[in-house]
Amino acid sequence: MHRRNRWFDGIVMLVLIAAGCLMLLPYLWMVLSSLKSNMEIVSGSHALLPQHPSLEGYRTVLEDAPFGRWFLNSAMTSVVITAATLFTSALAGYIFAKHQFKGQKLLFILILATMMIPFQVVMIPTYLITAKLGLVNHLLAIILPNLVSSYGVFLAKQFIEDIPQDLLDAARIDGAGELRLMVRIIAPLILPMLSALGIFTFMNAWNNYLWPLIILNDESKMTVPLALVYFNGTHMVNYNVVMSAAVLITLPVIVVFLIFQKQFIKGLTMTGMK
Repeated sequence: MHRRNRWFDGIVMLVLIAAGCLMLLPYLWMVLSSLKSNMEIVSGSHALLPQHPSLEGYRTVLEDAPFGRWFLNSAMTSVVITAATLFTSALAGYIFAKHQFKGQKLLFILILATMMIPFQVVMIPTYLITAKLGLVNHLLAIILPNLVSSYGVFLAKQFIEDIPQDLLDAARIDGAGELRLMVRIIAPLILPMLSALGIFTFMNAWNNYLWPLIILNDESKMTVPLALVYFNGTHMVNYNVVMSAAVLITLPVIVVFLIFQKQFIKGLTMTGMK
């Protein structure tokens, strides 16, 4: 029986390794294409490895465009959105989980209902509101509509509901206010969930393409996903340059995942248990 389990585990491991390699293949192809010349890519060569590796694509991205400025714009907006989403999700989840007030269930259902509405449906009203506020072509226009996540509120509520009420009552007896209770008691207990939510939020904010394309006009206000449009529209289609920009765009997300990998996996595991 033990031998059979060992064989089964080996087969499962081989299947998972093969699946992982298949998932990494497009990214590997992108990285290797960024090292090729544009002529080699256009010629239709089926060779995976570049014949004459070159960093010309990366040089073009970094020197012929304000990529550093775009990188800072994306980093600032993504970090602010992630921090604000974690704070508002935890705070709202705590209120819905541990406080009772009139219309609580109806309000929570309305928040969950917003998860079913595609962004394309509310895109025009959001743009009109942003224009009324005078924030068109401003980075605040990217941040403000993403300060609250209905999914984050739902996830936080589900986790906070399992925290014993006696623990919170004991903290109140010791003189802790609601905000201190949230920061010192609730937040450490839901840290794995916050880590998973933070990674998802950062990825969505970093890769956000449609809304910045609509709301931003100046080249200096662009974010990194718009770099792909810049190199496709302003210049001749240099595929090696586009691939180089794509590699640079994906690096921060990979770094963030590697830093918070343990908490991320733990958060996903706990989410599945919920």
